[in-house]
Amino acid sequence: MNEQVVVGLDIGTDKVKVAAGIVDPKGKMTLLGSGEAPSQGVVRSNIVNIDKTVQAIRSAVQTASQAGNIRIKGANISITGRHIKSKIHHSGITRESEEGEISAEDILRLNKDMYRVVTPPGAEIIHVIPREYAVDYEEGVKDPQGMSGVRLNGNFHVVTAQTNIINNIYKCVNRAGLDIDHLVFSPIASGMAVLTDEEKEMGVCLVNIGASTIELVIYEGGALQHMATIPFGAQTITKDIAQAFMVMEQQAEDLKRKYASAHEEENKHAFIIVPGFRSRPKKEIALSVLSRVTAARMQENVEHIHAEIIRAGFQDKLPGGIVLTGGGAQLHNIERIFRHMTNGMVPSGYSQGYDTRIGYPYERLANQEENLPGIEYGTAIGLALVTNKTLPNIEHPNKQRRHQRATESAEDAQEKPRRQKKFWHLFTKLF
Repeated sequence: MNEQVVVGLDIGTDKVKVAAGIVDPKGKMTLLGSGEAPSQGVVRSNIVNIDKTVQAIRSAVQTASQAGNIRIKGANISITGRHIKSKIHHSGITRESEEGEISAEDILRLNKDMYRVVTPPGAEIIHVIPREYAVDYEEGVKDPQGMSGVRLNGNFHVVTAQTNIINNIYKCVNRAGLDIDHLVFSPIASGMAVLTDEEKEMGVCLVNIGASTIELVIYEGGALQHMATIPFGAQTITKDIAQAFMVMEQQAEDLKRKYASAHEEENKHAFIIVPGFRSRPKKEIALSVLSRVTAARMQENVEHIHAEIIRAGFQDKLPGGIVLTGGGAQLHNIERIFRHMTNGMVPSGYSQGYDTRIGYPYERLANQEENLPGIEYGTAIGLALVTNKTLPNIEHPNKQRRHQRATESAEDAQEKPRRQKKFWHLFTKLF
């Protein structure tokens, strides 16, 4: 295969997912293979067990490799969690002459300056994303290249993450035998797969509902304007169901996926039988009560999301509405509760609440087959679409050193059993 294979690796709290394909000159990706594995080494978006996470990555990569008959050497990796912070910074440079045109080197120089921003202790920069530029007195410039001017200014989103969490990601991915091409905040990647350019231009809020977090990003004027993380996700609904009906968490997860509704008026007269555990009696659960439990938590989630939109100042700037993605967006009637909850809570121009749709990751896929992966693969597919062109990013100076340390650590992990075996052989020979 002559085309370069692009790969996205999404390390989530619930599952590790991989999507691999090739991208044509128009930016459409043909999906070659996908794979997933239970994410047993990750809790609340943080890696807590290196070995189990490495095993999950290897398993998911192997499944995708076999499905596409390809060899995977590197990938773009997701990062998420409450530790991700974003702050807007301003910077500018003065050019030597106003006669020449602003070049790509000038823009690169300005972007590099952002990596000198002082970060909180224990954190480092993972993204520098431009909001807009200004050339002399001309503001609101999206692409200043080719313009004439002396002073070039820019407003940037500077996104930081905890260094120890980044180190753990590098360690796991490198031990699994992969290189990291880009490290990307999850909802930014998801937006590449599920949002249209028109939505980003007119104003849209992407809500990525994961297992342990809800992440949202707001676009307007084709640029990223706001991002935030809400520290709970779809697992809270599972726990609510398990507690309300005294069932095992896996049973609660099955009930949520198959029968629960985000709107409590659904399933008024239906019942479901849940098998008892270890000869205990079966449980009869009214689906109306199940939906009531689910809807109560979802109403709380929508309130938090809407409060974040208001805090960002975009409550009346979202003609593109809300786009839902992530595994938690598979809940029945989830669009309905967003429209219902925001009806009357938004400006008069939104007479029925925010327009809400499910963001399936097919916007940039060239495949026509019906057996494409579902909504939960939005981040993995979006990650595969990340390039230096779609998400221009300066390589952080720590990247090369971290990669070297992770490689040495992986080699040391492979060498350790051999050293132990050699020592034991020598010990038994002596005694």
